[in-house]
Amino acid sequence: MMLFIRKQAYLVDYTVSSLLRRKGKNLGLLMVYTMIVFLLASVMLFTHALRQEAETILQQSPEIIVQRTVAGRHALIPSGYLDKIGEIRGVVSKKGRLWGYFYDPTVKANYTVMVKEELQLTTAEVVIGAGIARTQGIGVGDYFSFRADNGNTYSFQVKALLDEASELVTTDLVLMAGKAYRVMTGVPEGQFTDIVLSVRNPREVRKVAEKLVQRLPDTRPILREEILRTYGSIFSWRQGIVFVLLAGAVLAFIIFAWDKASGLSAEEKREIGILKAVGWETGDVLRMKFWEGAIISLSAFILGYVAAYLHVFYSSAVLFEPVLKGWATLYPQFRLVPFIDGLQIATLFFFTIFPYVVATIIPIWKASVTDPDAIMR
Repeated sequence: MMLFIRKQAYLVDYTVSSLLRRKGKNLGLLMVYTMIVFLLASVMLFTHALRQEAETILQQSPEIIVQRTVAGRHALIPSGYLDKIGEIRGVVSKKGRLWGYFYDPTVKANYTVMVKEELQLTTAEVVIGAGIARTQGIGVGDYFSFRADNGNTYSFQVKALLDEASELVTTDLVLMAGKAYRVMTGVPEGQFTDIVLSVRNPREVRKVAEKLVQRLPDTRPILREEILRTYGSIFSWRQGIVFVLLAGAVLAFIIFAWDKASGLSAEEKREIGILKAVGWETGDVLRMKFWEGAIISLSAFILGYVAAYLHVFYSSAVLFEPVLKGWATLYPQFRLVPFIDGLQIATLFFFTIFPYVVATIIPIWKASVTDPDAIMR
């Protein structure tokens, strides 16, 4: 065993010396290889971290959201539906919500306006998201104005800013009192935007949703698991778009690596011939070249993955942010929680290292089984 390890150590030492003799060529290959790993790893890390962040936040969302539809369009839901929903077995809590969207032409952005009675706001106070405060240049104590659909302008004093830790979902959020919301929007008393439910047994959520549709056929229940699945599909779709855009660069690298691996230079052929002439066996030459490919590909993988990690979690993935986060005037600013998936690393490792190492072995094997005199000529 010790003899085998000592022999491999000698091969690695010789391989490093061989790489340094052609450092210009190998350095160029290492840089291109590292860049490819960096781009692919950045997309995978950023998309996975976004998906994890969204799933963590949405786990706190209502189990069922009930919307009323008229001619396939979302309509206001009467408060009387609360009593009918409360009669369904398994429903432990129910609550009507008031929310909507307001377009602000000054910043060309939509605000999400929601009523939050728990905050005990007066009709002249609001709580706003960090994105709105940043875009408008306002803070606590300043005034924030809305131009309602009836043409009137309403001003509110900013009582507080929402926590920056939740900026992913609250950057464009405005919280206000219910009475102020009804005056601005004209939504009458006894009407809500939708109703949210909690179910005693999570395994009965789908059954409760079926009963809702049977009892209130003009409603549409939206389950939390459906929202999570939709977000997952959106992030996967955006990741796919970036991968397609990178396909050209990856293909160019594959052609470059294949050309480098399959077309041995005269110097490399001469080196193999000399090694065979001085007594190296075919297996030794193959192992030496295996270590050469492994050193280059592993170095590129480690450098590219570490660079991608720093790019995603310490510089907010500036290269892919607009595509993967979406495009809007009110961009949320948040720091993703570092999350590394073992399966993700294994997948990237397999598709970036294994093909290159294999591609280097085949031409070397052909050269190493050839007569040394013929190779050197």
